[in-house]
Amino acid sequence: MTLPASHHDRLLIVDFGSQVTQLIARRLRELNVYCEIRPFNAVTADTLRDFAPKAVILSGGPASVIDADSPRPPAELWDLGVPVLGICYGQQVMMQMLGGRVERGDGTAEFGRAYVERKGDAHPDLLTGWFLEGREQVWMSHGDHVAEIAPGFEVLGTSPGAPFAITGDRARHFYAVQFHPEVHHTPNGRTLYENFVRLAGFTGDWTMAAFKDEAIERIRAQVGDAKVICGLSGGVDSSVAAVLIHEAIGDQLTCVFVDHGLLRLNEAEQVLSMFRDHYNIPLIHADESDLFLGALEGVSDPETKRKTIGRLFIDVFQKHADTIEGAAFLAQGTLYPDVIESVSASGGPSVTIKSHHNVGGLPEKMGLKLVEPLRELFKDEVRALGHELGLPQSFIGRHPFPGPGLAIRCPGEITREKLEILRKADAVFIDQIRRHGLYDEIWQAFVAILPVRTVGVMGDGRTYDFACALRAVTSVDGMTADYYPFSHEFLGETATRIINEVRGINRVTYDITSKPPGTIEWE
Repeated sequence: MTLPASHHDRLLIVDFGSQVTQLIARRLRELNVYCEIRPFNAVTADTLRDFAPKAVILSGGPASVIDADSPRPPAELWDLGVPVLGICYGQQVMMQMLGGRVERGDGTAEFGRAYVERKGDAHPDLLTGWFLEGREQVWMSHGDHVAEIAPGFEVLGTSPGAPFAITGDRARHFYAVQFHPEVHHTPNGRTLYENFVRLAGFTGDWTMAAFKDEAIERIRAQVGDAKVICGLSGGVDSSVAAVLIHEAIGDQLTCVFVDHGLLRLNEAEQVLSMFRDHYNIPLIHADESDLFLGALEGVSDPETKRKTIGRLFIDVFQKHADTIEGAAFLAQGTLYPDVIESVSASGGPSVTIKSHHNVGGLPEKMGLKLVEPLRELFKDEVRALGHELGLPQSFIGRHPFPGPGLAIRCPGEITREKLEILRKADAVFIDQIRRHGLYDEIWQAFVAILPVRTVGVMGDGRTYDFACALRAVTSVDGMTADYYPFSHEFLGETATRIINEVRGINRVTYDITSKPPGTIEWE
């Protein structure tokens, strides 16, 4: 996943388990800085030498540096001679390792919105653009606190619960903050990151134009003259991956579109039409709906659904790979959020949220190697790459659609009857969004059919049908999300249409859960 060091200046994010570490990476990518997240227990002196970062950021995390076995970066970090920024736990571990002191809460814990005031007269480069109108709003989430700063550091900002809210050693360019500048609850946080990468000497050379050329070179070097099969879903990720790989190796690529019976209304026809109308890419249409739905019969556990679908995808690809002489690689549209969410608790400090069918490698029996050209990108970067590749807006602007398809929008047991009801309800919802001109404002929208039946009255008669939930969210990269604030008029109109037009549903709800604590999908 690492780019050659000669191509870009790189920043290393050492992850201590914060659930918002990925937001740090997002802020940096927005500044055209290439960065990677590595769990603390995978960062060694050798890692630092090989990665050769131009700067390092230490993330937050749930541990306490006071505990004997608490996470630490390697001691060699402090001798690299590069700027280091510690955030929350990162601040505390920096202070503890460099000669300061951290204590338990004792009335100084802070959770939520807080205000930091400037301390001292000299204004360091890190805080250019801060405190222009007095205090700054920030987001705190800490129990322990720094009680004594390390030698060489000075206090640059304070808050009521964090007397050392911002500290810095200007000579070594070591800075630390107790709050989280990566979250939107710290409105001026982006400015702090801009200042940090500027003082570290980054030139902002991480662009999608540069990435496209480098990715094509890497694909050609990896694949050589072998054949590649690509799993094509018609979504943004797989479409961009397919076009990128086709630009690199031409007809060495064959796309396999698997219809697993879990697609949206008329989606198979739309995907086949899109690729056959726009691109001359060899394409196999594999209708395997009976295989998938048969294997999922009676299955209600969401992880079992995902793993069953993932296993069958591999089997289907294997079957078609065997018909393509010289096929040696399987291409997937795996993204960086997929990788982050699939990290196991034993493999890194963050907890596993859910399994992704396209993460984790391939079984040895398949005999194919992976090509994952988008593995280091977030969703918005994939869309930008799509523009660089000249894909039509109809491709690039599509809402994300999960690999397991409607299986994870159908909590409980999956049946053909429920899938048909779900497809029709989902089509009405999306049509409503388009009619009201809201499609491009929304990151993702769909209907989930609930595993309950409810009593209703229709035409003076009693009904006992399914309830459904509408879900629509706004997001930048899918890692965090807020529900879309539809008007009551829109929701009422949509509910009426679904109940009138979709036999089998007599109750409509709207899911207003953000991510976190929920995920975007229901399973």
